[in-house]
Amino acid sequence: MGIPLAKLKAILRYFCTFTDTRFLGKTKLMKLFYFIDFLHVKKHGVPITNDMYINLELGPIPTVIKNMVDNVVDDPERAILSDTISINEPDGIKMQQILSFQEFSEDDKGYFNDNELETLKTVCARFGTKNTKTIVDASHNESPWTETKILDKIPYSLAALDKDCSFTREEIEMLQSI
Repeated sequence: MGIPLAKLKAILRYFCTFTDTRFLGKTKLMKLFYFIDFLHVKKHGVPITNDMYINLELGPIPTVIKNMVDNVVDDPERAILSDTISINEPDGIKMQQILSFQEFSEDDKGYFNDNELETLKTVCARFGTKNTKTIVDASHNESPWTETKILDKIPYSLAALDKDCSFTREEIEMLQSI
């Protein structure tokens, strides 16, 4: 993963500030990361986090980010993200709810260029108030998920197969190599 930790934490704060956290569980969080990365690839040729994605039953997941979030539950004393998010299990709901200790701030904006902020805004506007099933179903309609099998690594270049992509597979691969 090629994203600075401070920028990753800012993305988590963004998601917790600009989505309805009643619906923000770990599965939805992983799909929000998928959509910011792959939408950014489609529009600008490169991802925001550069994490490696894997095809799982509920859709694509960013491997390093998922492990870092899981550590908040598994080993909160040593988890790198424990100062940024908490994971709660609301009564009567089968979900691990993601909450941020702070809202996204003006200082956080400094970690992003205008295009990245627009991508974050677009994804949160599309899915911010939606439930997990909606975003999972949307990820299952994307070529990066349909063109891979369970447990396959998902290359960013598969975004080129979707109609809304502005780049070819070759262009995305070349931009990834820079």
